[in-house]
Amino acid sequence: MKQDSELAIRVRNMSRTFGDKLAVDQLDLDIPKGTIYGFLGPNGCGKSTSIRMLTGLLTPTSGDIRVLGYELPRQAELLRTRIGYMTQKFSLYETLSVRENLDFVGQIYSLGRQQRRQRIDELLRLYSLGDHQKQMAGSLSGGQKQRLALAAATLHHPDLLFLDEPTSAVDPENRREFWERLFDLCHQGTTILVSTHYMDEAERCHALAILEDGVKRADGSPDQLMQDMGARVFEVSGDDLRALKTRLINQPQVISAAQLGTRLRVLVRKSEPQPQQWLQQQLLNQTSEEVRPSLEDVFVSCTGGHHV
Repeated sequence: MKQDSELAIRVRNMSRTFGDKLAVDQLDLDIPKGTIYGFLGPNGCGKSTSIRMLTGLLTPTSGDIRVLGYELPRQAELLRTRIGYMTQKFSLYETLSVRENLDFVGQIYSLGRQQRRQRIDELLRLYSLGDHQKQMAGSLSGGQKQRLALAAATLHHPDLLFLDEPTSAVDPENRREFWERLFDLCHQGTTILVSTHYMDEAERCHALAILEDGVKRADGSPDQLMQDMGARVFEVSGDDLRALKTRLINQPQVISAAQLGTRLRVLVRKSEPQPQQWLQQQLLNQTSEEVRPSLEDVFVSCTGGHHV
């Protein structure tokens, strides 16, 4: 158990309702300083609502929230100079140039003119935006907008960075480069909380929470979550995989069966005493082998009513 002084975020029973809808339901979090922590889940699961409460932008219905030692929402104003926030939708001024946007953000954080100029020059080099500094932000490509948004969010050297689905509109190459920048920031001591619905991104996090309908279904490092998963994973090869899938998904021992190319990936509950032998008995002209779980398997096993 981490001491409070080692935690960037400590949350107990955080909840938020909108009318009759419970958007976040008694969420607990312990996020150590200097780590990348992920929120994984589909749209509408409570990721953005949770981030907005943790940044002080939204008042929780109930719960005890401490971020960088500040009690929220009471001390939200004191927190704001120490955090950066990159929203899912590009939120900078599209009719200002790249440099003008960064200069404006620097003024918001009360950086002096010389300090702003030095920091902006540094960020333009770091994020390969020097050749675009006079270009209107609205005319940038998706990857360039993403880099500009990250530069703006980190201009004031925040201790804690919130990223709400930051790579949803960029290609795989830009996503990979973006994550390298995040690890650079983390190495320099910045704590990062990032929401995503990409499994490969979630696997890059030091730890993550899987959210569904405002409820935390699982929490831990990717390796630990895969190790503790309540299912064994098998891949089946052979003929008539579609017919086999139809038969298997009606069996109470099977959590999920999904085709991947020429193989059928099957999750069998650990409560089945001999899962591989049981599965083999269901096969006709197919063969099976046990394989390493993936984070997607973990997600399937603890959402959609499975909760194993």
